[in-house]
Amino acid sequence: MSLFSQLPDSILQCLAIFLSIIIEALPFVLLGSILSGFIEVFLTPEKVLRILPKQKVLRILFGTLVGFLFPSCECGIVPIVNRFMSKKVPSYTAIPFMATAPMINPVVLFATYSAFGNSWRFVLLRLFGAIIVALALGMLLAFFVDEDIMSPKADCHVHHYGHLSLGKKIFASLSHAIDEFFDTGRYLVFGSLVAAMMQIYIPTRVLTSITHTPILAIFLLMLLAFLLSLCSEADAFIGASLLVNFGLAPVMAFLLIGPLLDVKNLLMMQRAFKPRFIVQFVATVVLVILSYCLLLGVVL
Repeated sequence: MSLFSQLPDSILQCLAIFLSIIIEALPFVLLGSILSGFIEVFLTPEKVLRILPKQKVLRILFGTLVGFLFPSCECGIVPIVNRFMSKKVPSYTAIPFMATAPMINPVVLFATYSAFGNSWRFVLLRLFGAIIVALALGMLLAFFVDEDIMSPKADCHVHHYGHLSLGKKIFASLSHAIDEFFDTGRYLVFGSLVAAMMQIYIPTRVLTSITHTPILAIFLLMLLAFLLSLCSEADAFIGASLLVNFGLAPVMAFLLIGPLLDVKNLLMMQRAFKPRFIVQFVATVVLVILSYCLLLGVVL
């Protein structure tokens, strides 16, 4: 008799859901890690600075939309933004990039498309939500608050790869990709396990009572996203598993706030940014996402 046959049915169901989420998500985490490694080595902040527009609003838009070209996981986006700002990229360009890069790049959008059964609806809702949050942060920094947000203790060290041969640059890219893959993979495993346990062990009546109050359901999944600290290349698969119990608006809040604000990001931000800005960032992100998702709940 096998070991698994002696386990309770609930544990077997939980393990099956856990493995299905992991198997679906891992290819996207791997691809995102590889692309992020090559960006780290081959794309320098100086190259971005040369094509930066001169006008403030255009710089905000540039920072918001250029995230589409950067398949960077939020797990490493704070150090990247730190490097950009050390090269005199303005905060109102860098922070919108930090908001959108982990969500609107092709890897994450394709992962979202696949996770929700090849549905463009969730892709577009996530895309628009991320852009709205990024624009709000950019406008805040450009016109309303002090744009000097760097902490004195921020690590502004920039790695230089220009002197390396092509072969060594590729090796450095893959080394960076391996580090990021294993660093983010642990968050995926933990998040997948929690999502699977929620499906099996939380009574349906509890979830039903929560989802009867839209704002409570949204806050609950925002808190869950913060605590799970999932990689943005895999969080859609967790979100899709929660859709039946929570509905569209709370799951969209889960998808939007996770890449912007989670445990690991907050710890990295404390080293890179001033406390005052972190409070402003958290308040703006929560308020904009809450408003956006409540609107979705009414319209859709």
